[in-house]
Amino acid sequence: MRFRTLILGASVVPLLALPIAAQQPTPAPAPAAVPAAEKPDHVTAIKQSLGSSMAALHQYEWIETTAVSIKGEEKSRTQAQCYYGADGKVQKVPVGAPATEGKSPRGLRGKIVENKKEDISDSMKEAVALVKQYVPPDPQRIQAAKADGRLSIVPPDSQGNVKVVIKDYLKAGDSLTVVANAVTDRIGGITIATFTDSAKHAVIMKVTYGAFPDGTVFPAHIDLEVKEENLGVAIQNSGYKKLAG
Repeated sequence: MRFRTLILGASVVPLLALPIAAQQPTPAPAPAAVPAAEKPDHVTAIKQSLGSSMAALHQYEWIETTAVSIKGEEKSRTQAQCYYGADGKVQKVPVGAPATEGKSPRGLRGKIVENKKEDISDSMKEAVALVKQYVPPDPQRIQAAKADGRLSIVPPDSQGNVKVVIKDYLKAGDSLTVVANAVTDRIGGITIATFTDSAKHAVIMKVTYGAFPDGTVFPAHIDLEVKEENLGVAIQNSGYKKLAG
């Protein structure tokens, strides 16, 4: 009888241990990796910001101040009241009269001075025309660059800004870099490296963006430099206010 009891007891012990082993906690599964498609799409957010801001700015008027300098010395400063016309293009109405210049020298020296003024004027016009072609960036061109593989994204830096770099944005050999907050995708600035069509001189544009409380962004300050011609153009947009009616 004792022998049978011992055998029975020995057989019960492992049976009692089975439920205990089954109750041991299993390790939590590792969090699944987020698919690339679900990660924040900075390019889409930037395009949307540009598009919505452009639409919002059609309801505003502002003052544009343009200063032209040669070899670091300011040569002219003009102001214009700006707004978008029915055709979607910026309309400019001059504010005040440009500063009068002294009389030009006579003779050969006078002709040289006048020719130089014409060269500066042509260079300035071409530089300002470049600004219009690049600022603000066209969302459709950004999308085309993404589709063609000409767009790359630089991971956030120590300040939390991400860069979207586009090669051959407008013409072969140029580049446009958009700097935006990696969390909000709000545009902070743009850097453009391009060149003039006439003399093929390098042109660098740096655009600083401002923002309204509702998130609308606008090019607050534009600095353009043509080193080969010692030409600098600074454009400031300020005094934004909604159009009446």
